[in-house]
Amino acid sequence: MEKLTAVKGMNDVLPPHSATLEWFEASIRTLMRQYAYRNIRTPIVERTPLFIRGLGEVTDIVEKEMYCFEDRLNGDSLTLRPEATAGVVRAAIEHNLLYDGGKRLYYMGPMFRHERPQKGRYRQFDQIGAEALGFSGPEVDAELILMASALWKKIGLMDVQLELNSLGQPAERLEHRKALIAYLEQHEDKLDEDAKRRLYSNPLRILDTKNPQLQDIVNAAPRLMDFLGADSLMHFNTLTSILETNGIAFTVNPRLVRGMDYYNLTVFEFTTNRLGSQGTVCAGGRYDYLFEQLGGKPTPAVGWALGVDRVLELVKSDGERAVEPVLDVFVIVTEATAFPFVMKQIAMLRDLGLSVQMHAHSATGLGSMKSQFKRADSSGARFVLVFAADEMAAEQVTIKPMRDASLAQQTVPVQHLPIWARTLQSHD
Repeated sequence: MEKLTAVKGMNDVLPPHSATLEWFEASIRTLMRQYAYRNIRTPIVERTPLFIRGLGEVTDIVEKEMYCFEDRLNGDSLTLRPEATAGVVRAAIEHNLLYDGGKRLYYMGPMFRHERPQKGRYRQFDQIGAEALGFSGPEVDAELILMASALWKKIGLMDVQLELNSLGQPAERLEHRKALIAYLEQHEDKLDEDAKRRLYSNPLRILDTKNPQLQDIVNAAPRLMDFLGADSLMHFNTLTSILETNGIAFTVNPRLVRGMDYYNLTVFEFTTNRLGSQGTVCAGGRYDYLFEQLGGKPTPAVGWALGVDRVLELVKSDGERAVEPVLDVFVIVTEATAFPFVMKQIAMLRDLGLSVQMHAHSATGLGSMKSQFKRADSSGARFVLVFAADEMAAEQVTIKPMRDASLAQQTVPVQHLPIWARTLQSHD
């Protein structure tokens, strides 16, 4: 029979790495609570037009990377979400979420893009994002950047760099687009096939090319920043002033454009040089026109998203965090007939807040006391409780410390276990 394996680029997350993921998610939840952002959860599957209208028909994601399929019941075209912002905006419009004012939201979950798997980039990947809906000022752009910067500090990543740019407003981008097309037409014979394809459909994306043979051309191209009006420049300058006052280092990158069509004004990326070509770990910007594109009322908005896999690659390269959950108690049972009574004691310990793992039958039986202690030691438990025949006959249990040599082994009446458990917790 053929061995079944996971789909290429869609990976299992196994212990102990799953503990690192849980630690990171817990760090995110703490951070979001500190910044007063609330959780939102949207479906993994959305109607395909949501992403075509939201991301742009000529973006790489829509053209090449989406997983689309037909609903067997009604023939609708459905898509596994390649990103979450469009779904968050759709939910806000559908449920009139902003009826009483702006909302600060965050999400975490899997996204799907059909691209070549490589380090830090998979076809199913976890993404965490923050979205501030209904706020137009640059102070909220700054708040989101400060939040991401606080996250790097919280998890110990110190070599992440911030790049900023402004895409201005649509009319300003239109004037820049005309100048950019005219400039690139002069060098059309030197453009690669991808750039030629985008020359008239999405020329701004050519500035983000990774082709080294085009770097001199794009470096000399007209800069969007030079086409910005007074209001757009004030927005950007206020943002940079806030960041400077708060000690956030950044570089203005006039070629930073992002991959979705919905951005305007502020765009930013946090990058690293430790992940090869996949150097962006968190990115976002302002998308004040997306609500209208998706059928809602004009609503300013700004947000970011980070790739969990990429961030954890950086964490791993710094040395895997010691975040494996601490096990309080490992329970050794020598007689199968004792399980009903022992499991009642275990339930009591868990109700009191302790984490407890019980030894159980394997294919070869319960195993010897020696083999059970070996398993207890490898579990990392702080204490072992031994329910052996002699102790059970006397209604006692032996408590053996496994990690603290200053503590002595003791045998206590079973009825005293709640007192011991509460004492243990009071010392933590």
